[in-house]
Amino acid sequence: MSEKFNITVIGAGHGGKAMAAHLALMEFPTVLYNRTADHVAAIKELGGIYLESYEGGPRGFGNLDLVTSDIAEALEKAKMVMIVVPSSAHADIARSCAQYLTDGQIVILHPGRTCGAIEFSKVIRENGCTADVTIAEAETFVYASRSDGPAQARIFRIKEAVPLAALPANRNHLVLDKIHQVFPQFIDGGNVLQTGMNNMGAIFHPALTILNSGWIESTHGDFQFYIDGVTPSVARVLESLDRERVTVAASIGIRARTGMEWLKLSYDAVGEDLNEAIHNQPGYYGINAPPTLNHRYIFEDVPMSLVPIASLGQRYGVAVSGIDAIIKIASIIHRTDYWRRGRTIEKLGINNLSTDELIHYVQEGVLGTA
Repeated sequence: MSEKFNITVIGAGHGGKAMAAHLALMEFPTVLYNRTADHVAAIKELGGIYLESYEGGPRGFGNLDLVTSDIAEALEKAKMVMIVVPSSAHADIARSCAQYLTDGQIVILHPGRTCGAIEFSKVIRENGCTADVTIAEAETFVYASRSDGPAQARIFRIKEAVPLAALPANRNHLVLDKIHQVFPQFIDGGNVLQTGMNNMGAIFHPALTILNSGWIESTHGDFQFYIDGVTPSVARVLESLDRERVTVAASIGIRARTGMEWLKLSYDAVGEDLNEAIHNQPGYYGINAPPTLNHRYIFEDVPMSLVPIASLGQRYGVAVSGIDAIIKIASIIHRTDYWRRGRTIEKLGINNLSTDELIHYVQEGVLGTA
């Protein structure tokens, strides 16, 4: 029988509440942390979260060991720390956690987007963490879920196979051995460059939102995002961005899946081109567009996914004019500079690495000559 070790979930949004409730129902001692106490007041008063699910899925009341807004208290007994917040908050969470992390803890970003584990590792070290902590990231979130109320969550689906990688990759087995006691769905993702460069949300979310800006603002998202929003011309833009992403990945020694390959692998959706394949994916029917352009598809996916891809491309000699155009348009729409706010290779501390040194770093955890 597997050991029921202590797990802390950081973030009480849609995903964090679902994960905390599910872990508690599986009888793992679970702590839920949220920096805003009012946001988890109802959960704290009840002592847990009500979870609903699909037929045959996990459901019931998950009793939590602790609900807190004190990060030191949240991390004190944790063997594994699940970070379930928007990737734009990863650096802030890393700064908060740094002085309280201890030897042997595993921290997993759900998901990392692009270069999330690299950023998290750098930030905790810069903020005084000297503990032997393993940072890992999932390629995507294991659940399709939502919050149904102050102390309620719902899981629509649990994905069957989610790639996960540690930084360094020579610790993948350590993380997978531990997390398989909780989630057998996680598989070896190679290294954190692979999980980051296979981030399909980077291609689908921002461009599709921006190319449908007028429709979103005039209808408040009252149309099917993928089915109505993806037309032959829009799909050609997505295909161009996808080629740039795959080419950037190849420049650093990574064989990234194309959008077509991802649709086939994830949903068994095929077609002559991306437009046809998207429309052959039944799960996309009924998904409405964002109600506003002030949405994570832009404010999270642009700086945390597109910017690092473009930054790597510029460093290793790949033309990324399409991705750069989406970043610039997003910056104009939101009246900000997503290049300045984003995960550039300079901020990540990897701007002076050759491709061999970069691969050596993600494999072995050593910055310097391979």
